[in-house]
Amino acid sequence: MQHVADLPSTALGDRIQIKTMIQVKPRFQSFEEYLSYDDGTDNLYELFNGELIEVPPESGINVQIANRLFLVFALLIGTDRVRGHGLELEVRGEPRNRYPDLTIIREEHIQQLAKRNTLRLSMTPPLLVIEVVSPGELQRERDYIAKRSQYQDCGIPEYWIIDPDAQTVLVLELTGNTYDKVGSFSGQEQVRSPQFSELNLTATQIFESANQEES
Repeated sequence: MQHVADLPSTALGDRIQIKTMIQVKPRFQSFEEYLSYDDGTDNLYELFNGELIEVPPESGINVQIANRLFLVFALLIGTDRVRGHGLELEVRGEPRNRYPDLTIIREEHIQQLAKRNTLRLSMTPPLLVIEVVSPGELQRERDYIAKRSQYQDCGIPEYWIIDPDAQTVLVLELTGNTYDKVGSFSGQEQVRSPQFSELNLTATQIFESANQEES
């Protein structure tokens, strides 16, 4: 049997490369198995058909809008209950997890998320999730159709879809098992939130920082 030390450097390099490729493409039989995995990086992954799909970085405009809303809600309810893009949400269907641009969690979640920033299906759903639509038809369908269906199925009471291209804020409220449209807000219209009636925010205020960046 040939030992590693006896292999030519090119062959040894090929073996190391193949082993590395195998290691970075694990397959998972369950969500619990995925949760126990750690690749030693801060990368975010969606679990799709048992395989990891790396989540790409958000656009600058999306980050600006999410940061503005983080500040608005933090002033309203405190920073501990406002979670950014790093919060992981277990959902049904494929992929098995999502990373909303902003999530408003419940008081009970603060302790539950102390060790891992993941909301499981076994936990009470968060109060509100917000997605900022990225450019492209596929991304629009993902936020308007796929995520809407998954968040509705999770029983999340309120879902906002913020569309920088259309300059609209669509607010949906869970009624029974289905999302109903509260309103689609634009310009100087006040965004109406069923759960946060004290919110004093217009669509223009949400988009103005992003619009200034584009101009």
